[in-house]
Amino acid sequence: MIDAAGLRVMRAIADEGSFTGAAVSLGYSQPAVSQMVRRLEQRSGTVLVERIGRNVRLTEAGQVLARYAVSVLASLDAAEEEVAAIAGLRSGRVRLMAFPSSSATLVPRALSLVKKRFPDITVTFSEGEPPESLAALHSGDCDLAVAFAYEGGDIGRGEDLDLFVSTKLLDDEVRLAVPRDHPLAAAGDADLADFAQESWIAGCPRCRGHLLSLSRQAGFVPKVSFETEDYIAVLGLVSEGLGVALVPDLILAAAHNPDVATLSLKPASRRAIHAVTTEDLQRVPAVKATLEALCESARAHTARHTPVSV
Repeated sequence: MIDAAGLRVMRAIADEGSFTGAAVSLGYSQPAVSQMVRRLEQRSGTVLVERIGRNVRLTEAGQVLARYAVSVLASLDAAEEEVAAIAGLRSGRVRLMAFPSSSATLVPRALSLVKKRFPDITVTFSEGEPPESLAALHSGDCDLAVAFAYEGGDIGRGEDLDLFVSTKLLDDEVRLAVPRDHPLAAAGDADLADFAQESWIAGCPRCRGHLLSLSRQAGFVPKVSFETEDYIAVLGLVSEGLGVALVPDLILAAAHNPDVATLSLKPASRRAIHAVTTEDLQRVPAVKATLEALCESARAHTARHTPVSV
């Protein structure tokens, strides 16, 4: 097998015309250069250097190696520099996928932190609900996923969680959104059983499943009149008196509709927000930096939206 060190020796012999000159240019001893040439000749199965007195001359095979050494070594040097840049956070790429309500809150701040601290890291972003994002992580189509699971569920939903490393970012409370002029709008807390006869607005499949689970516990089956995964549209429908909906705090922190009132659920309901990657990717500096930025963004969100006890 021809290795990079052997190619460097052949190139140096071609340039210097002697083992001694090649040794000096490379910082090796002359016996080390001679040994490397002998080993390369054994591996290639042919003579590479012709000795003429104190000088040497490359054979035809040696000239071939010396000629190819220029491009091969240049490519190796470029690869080493690029890998060093990635390891040193001077460059790198991270493919991030997150569910929509996090992309309105947690993700923008995290991306801003990465850009400020590591301007040469490129983070590409796409939206995807947890089943899609975890499948993309499993297939190698993304490096880091922001996913969620409601209480009593898990973020996997068909994906093997043993393949992933999950970092909890925060607990996101779910509230009931009702029209501002609803008779119970000022109640503060909401018992879902009191809304059994309402029209409901449902969101993503996992969110619809959560609504069905909570309503079943409250003793009714909700009449779902509208379905949309766009929470701005959800709040718009609620504001016009067309129904009520479950809305997470992440959305309420980013979107406000003056004609919508929100009530705390009784009992409370929350979903856990996680950043998910693989054990190997977690060690990649750019992925690690992005994960740390997501954690910092989550802490800032929690600090801003946690009531202060007095």
